Amino acid sequence: MPEATLIRIAAALIDDGQGRTLLVRKAGTRWFMQAGGKIEAGESPLDALCRELHEEIGLSIDHMPARHLGCFTAPAANEPGRSVQAELFHVRIAHDPAPSLEIEEAVWADQATAETMPLAPLTRDHVLPLFSALTAGA
Repeated sequence: MPEATLIRIAAALIDDGQGRTLLVRKAGTRWFMQAGGKIEAGESPLDALCRELHEEIGLSIDHMPARHLGCFTAPAANEPGRSVQAELFHVRIAHDPAPSLEIEEAVWADQATAETMPLAPLTRDHVLPLFSALTAGA
């Protein structure tokens, strides 16, 4: 895949330890996805994740364990013809999200509810199966 069509992001599968995951929706879009965003030049994926979570939902994970789950690629939900390459991290925390910047909505959803929502391809194809495995092993 040509580099110009890839959007490098860091994203978090956030769960509350009670069988729910946090999903966000950007303003002007219909797709729910993980909080996170683009990795800036010279920034590590974990640094990008920390910055994006703080900016988007008011969550500080600077002193909290974030476990790297892998790198996943999927069609970009909001940019036709492009794909996201996501460094995905797992964070377990009960957090009352404070949506800001481009985030219009942030919701906690269990697996069954999430499956009925309009989901970004990355969330639908990669994140929810990982979430299911995490909750089965909890």
